Amino acid sequence: MDGVVLAAGEGTRMRPLTADRPKGLVEVDGKPLLTHCFETLLSVGVDRLVVVVGYRGDDIVARYGDQYQNVPVEYVQQDEQLGLAHALERACSAVDGTFVMLNGDNVCRANLGDVLDRHRKSDASATLLVEDVSRAEARSTGVVTTDGKGGVTGLVEKPPDPPSTLVTRGFFAFEPAIGHACALTRPSERGEYELPDAIDLLLSAGHRVEAVELEGWCYNVNEPGDIDTVEQRLGESVDR
Repeated sequence: MDGVVLAAGEGTRMRPLTADRPKGLVEVDGKPLLTHCFETLLSVGVDRLVVVVGYRGDDIVARYGDQYQNVPVEYVQQDEQLGLAHALERACSAVDGTFVMLNGDNVCRANLGDVLDRHRKSDASATLLVEDVSRAEARSTGVVTTDGKGGVTGLVEKPPDPPSTLVTRGFFAFEPAIGHACALTRPSERGEYELPDAIDLLLSAGHRVEAVELEGWCYNVNEPGDIDTVEQRLGESVDR
């Protein structure tokens, strides 16, 4: 099974740490963010890694080469950073069959295996890791509505008036149909190709989309201050 990591962004909010390196090589708890991502994906059974690179992508290629812990690594270039759906469309040209995707700035200690189990058992085209958050936080990310039984009924990116407080948490299981949906996605008002819009297109075409609620934690490292938060959580995980 392939594991896709989206790591093309410039990471402007991580300045000055990303002035001379890509965000994926910023260290958290003594190792780069991408190493955390690779370890997470290998833990759920991935046997090939596909990394979407852009900003200072050569640095990432130089750091990891063509394999990580004997698992092949393939790189896909995203010359313009136009959103997650745009990046995922690039990756889909290199994947085969069911695959999982993790945002390249996420560190997780969570029930990711449950996402894969639900995906396989439900014959879904997409299965999302979601978390119930405050309405304030829901306004700043991708919001998911469900039928109350785990079936996803809709998604919307950064809504001013959230229809629910379930949000995506950066880990997904997909079938290849998502690549076609990404290709059909139109730019949002922000000028980006949004992943929630692509998944919503799957729903509109009659595909099954499932959601699994987070157990544990999955943290998006957006700013330098987030590093301390994640390192504290990693320390707590070890203590247990």
